[in-house]
This record gives sequence, C-alpha cells and structure tokens, in this order.
Amino acid sequence: MNGSANALSARFRHRYPAFSLDVDVRLPMRGVTALFGPSGSGKTTLLRLIAGLEKAADGQLTVGDAVWQDAGTFMPPHERPLGYVFQDARLFPHLDVRRNLEYGLQRIPAAARQVSLDEVVELLGIGPLMQRKPERLSGGERQRVAIARALAVSPRLLLLDEPLAALDQARKQEVLPYLERLHDSLEIPVLYVSHAIEEVARLADHLLLLEAGQVVAAGAPAELMARVDLPLAQGNEAGALIEATVSGHDEAYQLTEVTFSGGRLSLARQAAAIGQRVRVRVLARDVSLTLAPQTGTSIINILPARVVSIATTSPGQSVIGLDLGGTAVLARVTHKSVAALGLKPGLDVHAQIKGVAILK
Repeated sequence: MNGSANALSARFRHRYPAFSLDVDVRLPMRGVTALFGPSGSGKTTLLRLIAGLEKAADGQLTVGDAVWQDAGTFMPPHERPLGYVFQDARLFPHLDVRRNLEYGLQRIPAAARQVSLDEVVELLGIGPLMQRKPERLSGGERQRVAIARALAVSPRLLLLDEPLAALDQARKQEVLPYLERLHDSLEIPVLYVSHAIEEVARLADHLLLLEAGQVVAAGAPAELMARVDLPLAQGNEAGALIEATVSGHDEAYQLTEVTFSGGRLSLARQAAAIGQRVRVRVLARDVSLTLAPQTGTSIINILPARVVSIATTSPGQSVIGLDLGGTAVLARVTHKSVAALGLKPGLDVHAQIKGVAILK
C-alpha cells in the first residue's frame, strides 16, 4: 500500500468577507487528528471544506487514493463516505434513538457496512436509551447518540466539530471515556475540532495548530505542546504531555508510580494496572526549578533536567523548555527567577513537579 492511501491531503485557499483561509496539509488516515486553535482560527471552516459543506474557490482534497475535490471534481457531501458530528446533536426529535441510528443506514448497502450497529451501541453505552426520544436524553447522551449515528454508516472518515463544547464539565467527563473507547477499538480516522487543550491532550495522536486561517504547526501533541515558541505554551493551561508506564503502587501512602524516559513520578493512587501505558500531563505552572536537589520539602517529584529554551509569555513571566532524559517538559517562572538562577540553554537544573495528572 502506497503512502497516499494512508493520508488525507488538503489544499484550500478561499477568501470570505471577513476571513481568509490558506492551508496546505497532509494528515494521517489513522487515529485522532485534533484541529486546535482559538475561535476564528479556521478549524470549523477547514472541517466543513473537507466535508463538502462549503466549497473553496481554490481547493484540492484527496482522501487516500480518492479525489474528493480538484480543479475538475467536486464530490457533493452526500457522496463522501464520512460521518459528521456537530456541537449540537441534531437528532430527529420525532424519532427515538433506534430510528435515529437506523436512518443513516438506509443509504449504506448491507455488504458495505464495516461497523455493526450493535458494536456502535455497545461502544457508546447507549443500549438502555434505544427507545427514548431525544427530548428525554441528557446533553451527554444526545452527543453519544449523534456520534453513534455518524459511525453507523461505516464512514471512511469521522469529523467531530467541538462535540463537547455545549456540555458542562460533568457531561464532558461523561462523554470523554467513550471517545477514548472509540479511539482504542475502531480504525476509523477522526478529525477532531476543539479549543479545549484537555480534550486534545487526552485524545489526539496528531495535532494541527491553526491561527488566523493558516497552519502554525503540525505534529505529535507531546512535541508541539512543549515548544515555547508556539501559542500552546503561552496560556495558563500550558503544559507537557508525557507517555509513561505504571510501574508500581504504594498502598501505605495511596500513591501510584509511573516511569518514563526522564525518571519516575509519584501521584495519587490510580486504578491502573502495573505495566499499563498511560498519558500524563504536567502543567508548566506546577513546575519550579532549583540548581540543586532539595531536601526537607513536601514536593516528592524532583528530577534532573536541562534547560533547552526560554521565552517570555507575559510581563514578568517566562516559560522554560526542559529536557528530562529525552522527554520535554515546561516550567513557568518569573523573570527575576531566570536572572537569579542564571537560567540559559544548556544549564543543568532540577525540576520540582508539584502536580501530575493521568489523562488516560
């Protein structure tokens, strides 16, 4: 199989009355690719162009070996083998959940169905909801049904346009584990639009950063989130993503230990098996620096590191890019601390990590 069969290539140049989009990207046809950026950056516009809901004046779109748009071709939305989930579920109010799911199946021949309806229902945990009308569903339940309906047509590509944006925090936490189950169980590639870094950190395998209608960067989330020159490192939620392995549990102190290339981290006891791969997030604001390892401190995660880069994030504040044994981590410190410690690229320091969270 050639490389093009495993990629989505999109080139769109289009001017709107108050906005211009100019992107040229090649995205993997596997896992979850997150389209991330502030409001107005072009995330949803790019998704709608890929879906065929809008047509760029200058556009080319190839999905695997299939051309969906070029100078002489424009495949209409209903002919594109994709599923689309919007911020609002858009379920048919007069149909119960089962009939909502069956509606999309009408255009898919039985022989072409690669995902069974029963499998989708099981993965999204909506079996008990099948006889209910949408008005009797919570916001989280409606979104799960909407995702199930999009998957029921066995799409080649699943587009999720901020599917959790309309939900409160409790409902988001309800839906996220189901999205993770889909990621782990199905091979359907997903393009996931979000402006919530927590969702990206939990779900994404690949990250596309957009700003003002252009691509700022693309690559692995752990790599981009730790770059001090990118917008991700500027906000209060800036932090590093670490791929780690659960290495032990301390029952006496109710702690779980995880191991990664930079050493070991202890965090609150987790219901995770030893040997399990986990994704860990360390916020830059939870990392302080010292020139020598400290004693007599309540911080139990203190690891050797090397300064890689320094950037100003706000008046009086700097973000420091660190290398912990091959793993990138960020620390946010004051300009005064930079001067007092003599921080500069290449300097060996110790990172004191006050907070660690397992995302999945």
